[in-house]
Amino acid sequence: MRRRRTPPPPSPLPQREGVDAVRVRLPFDGAWRTVREHLVERLTGAGPGVVAGMFDAGLVVGADGRAVAPDAAYVPGMFVWFHRELPAEVRVPFAVDVVYRDEHIVVADKPHFLATTPRGGHVAETALARLRRELEIPTLSAAHRLDRLTAGLVLFTVRPDERGAYQSLFRDRRVGKEYEAVAPYDPALALPRTVRSRIVKERGVLTAREVEGAPNAVTHVEIAEHRDGLARYRLVPATGQTHQLRVHMNALGVPILGDPLYPEVTDPAPAGDFRRPLQLLARTLEFTDPVTGTAHRFLSARPLQAWSAYTEWATGHPSASATTRTP
Repeated sequence: MRRRRTPPPPSPLPQREGVDAVRVRLPFDGAWRTVREHLVERLTGAGPGVVAGMFDAGLVVGADGRAVAPDAAYVPGMFVWFHRELPAEVRVPFAVDVVYRDEHIVVADKPHFLATTPRGGHVAETALARLRRELEIPTLSAAHRLDRLTAGLVLFTVRPDERGAYQSLFRDRRVGKEYEAVAPYDPALALPRTVRSRIVKERGVLTAREVEGAPNAVTHVEIAEHRDGLARYRLVPATGQTHQLRVHMNALGVPILGDPLYPEVTDPAPAGDFRRPLQLLARTLEFTDPVTGTAHRFLSARPLQAWSAYTEWATGHPSASATTRTP
């Protein structure tokens, strides 16, 4: 019989700017003499002297909230917490709209350019950290994620003990998701169709790619309407591979407008450049609430600017894509 994992103790440190303190559990195997020695080795990317300075300033604490001494002995399985220095971030100047909120969940309509959860250089400027601050819900967590460049609906959970139930909806494919994209119109492309392929995404490689093998990515693609050489596509993924929709649209010969990775990797946009957002939107989210039993169907109100105002999108006026709302 499988033993249930004992949950870690609660963080003794409050959130900072809506961001949790980092929690580290010391490995059970290893030859470190002190906690400090282990963290210096583990956090090599922090820079020389940073970890030592954190210990000297009393910023590394144990489960009791007390500072861990610089010479504290290494104890296998021990938990420690600390706050990393927040990176300098350019504010994404578009709102995260709350579509629905109750005591269990929050459904938000995320703008382009805003990451869903803290990662890399995007920490306080993420949908999760912003909503924690704006709604004053420190326990808020994301049940799934959207790419930073993709706009649309994201489900967040309010109560930590219920998060697993909502995450299982996505794991077990019990969520109805529809996306919308703007891409070139090809009259020779036979649609609707269901695209099936095997997609792999290697760590450290920006792009995903299709390879031979059993399909692990399935997307239904159809055209909603077309005009002036462009089309508005309806995309219904049956699976959730990284960059799946972008890879499949590119493979069909109609890459999504504004995509910096497909068909070619372009130079990263400078910080603060919010022009020409990727024309991909998580338009609908539909599921039966696993806690309350309520049947939900949510609709994003965001337009895709290349469809509603192509000239403004093409010439680099980002405000309409992120702030304009359609009925």
